[in-house]
Amino acid sequence: MLYHLLTPLADKVGFFRLFGYITFRAALATILAMLTIFVFGPMIIRWLKRKQFTEKTRDDGPEHHKTKESTPTMGGIIIILAIALPTLLLADLTNRYVLMSLIVMIGLGLLGFLDDYLKNVKGRPLGLIARYKLIGQALIGLGIGAILYFFPLDPGHSTILTVPFFKDVAIDLGWGYIPFVAFVIIGFSNAVNLTDGLDGLAIGGTLFSGLAYAVFIYVAGHAVFANYLEVTFLQDIGELTIFVTALVGASLGFLWFNSHPAEVFMGDTGSLALGGTIATMAIFSKQELLLVVVGGVFVLEALSVMLQVGYYKVTKGKGPNGEGKRLFKMAPLHHHFEMKGWAESKVIVRFWIIAAMCALVAISTLKLR
Repeated sequence: MLYHLLTPLADKVGFFRLFGYITFRAALATILAMLTIFVFGPMIIRWLKRKQFTEKTRDDGPEHHKTKESTPTMGGIIIILAIALPTLLLADLTNRYVLMSLIVMIGLGLLGFLDDYLKNVKGRPLGLIARYKLIGQALIGLGIGAILYFFPLDPGHSTILTVPFFKDVAIDLGWGYIPFVAFVIIGFSNAVNLTDGLDGLAIGGTLFSGLAYAVFIYVAGHAVFANYLEVTFLQDIGELTIFVTALVGASLGFLWFNSHPAEVFMGDTGSLALGGTIATMAIFSKQELLLVVVGGVFVLEALSVMLQVGYYKVTKGKGPNGEGKRLFKMAPLHHHFEMKGWAESKVIVRFWIIAAMCALVAISTLKLR
């Protein structure tokens, strides 16, 4: 809104010329997202407490997590607000990349909110039935995939996958890009959801992933940088930098309240929205395959659950009392290390370090081509 109001006045007021620069608006979006959290966060946390929207821990989870049951959840509301507000104020709202990113984030946020509401307010232990959640995620993912295929944002690259480390290797999926987009959004939103089990763990990983994609998106939208680094140049994607830097600022701000011991949890409201948003950034920037590296911690967490379930089923009847065997003491992976005796804060910080390393490795691929 401010972008549309102030840029036409740049000839009359010199200062307003700054709003024509993506870098200025991106920095401002980061700060504004943090300030939004600091201003509205405490009010929303008090409201969540008053409404008794509090966490319900897993019965089979670590015993010390029972102390978290009085902590308010659905804090993803704060994160979504802190991303949406700077974006609406500072981004070009005619840009399709920006509008579609907002739609994905809010759509998955609403789906997560419904799951949180049923689980923590209505007392349904499993929340929204898994197949209904999957259908909701699939509809959003297929919708984005269909738009990219039938109404491409960049016709020359709409269905093409670029391969990390190779500058001249690309795969054109054709119509198969539609289910591929859905798979990426579903998979990564669930991966972040699985990671959100310790104070600050998921939001810290989101912070580093957001920083990596802020670099990729800015480079892809800058003709000179894209040409120099030999990455796909995308005409209008630079504007999306405002959205992704707002995500970075919101992550930093939320970490203030979500760090151990947490004053609020993001819940599925936040984890589904953030996971889907990061996946969308990967898709739009044509760095879909690199998401495995950028979000390495999230991928490992999801893989640990799949391996645990698969191994248990394969070895059923071979364990004690006829049960299956387990690869990990508990899944997702962060619980395995807790059960090994690591303090919660140690698990969190070490996973943050791995997330930072993954982001740096991913960014380094800009030169390793």
